[in-house]
Amino acid sequence: MTSLTDIPREAEVRRLITAHADMPGGLMPLLHAIQDTCGFVPPDAVPLIAKGLNLSRAEVHGVITYYHHFRSTPPGRHVVHICRAEACRSCGSEALMQHAQAVTGCAEHTTRADGVVTLESAYCLGLCASAPSVQIDDRVHARMTPAKLDKLLQQLEVTK
Repeated sequence: MTSLTDIPREAEVRRLITAHADMPGGLMPLLHAIQDTCGFVPPDAVPLIAKGLNLSRAEVHGVITYYHHFRSTPPGRHVVHICRAEACRSCGSEALMQHAQAVTGCAEHTTRADGVVTLESAYCLGLCASAPSVQIDDRVHARMTPAKLDKLLQQLEVTK
């Protein structure tokens, strides 16, 4: 397990907590900021967040575990999100997810053992008219097919 002290940006996490401490409803923006900084929300940050926002550890942990977006472990070098919202689902995203699992050797919401890829579901990437959509790292791709996905993953050397 990666701890907060293993992260070179511990001071930045503490600064973010301070910056959000007096913000009404600051927990979600804080969690996003921490994940943007570290790539995940370290479990050791939960008590600091709870104390800084005057919440219980259970409240903070509950929000982190409720939303699929938040991770409590470091992601792979590449993160692949397959949209699973209604428009994408109706255009084949379920089959696309199964294909992605097969070609990456990575189960949904996990990081492959070699740390190269994390495969996650997303629930709307905003390209409903161009479904199904996929986000790989910070780039969104529309009208995705298994063949197009294979090509993108091969370029990143993600396929197993």
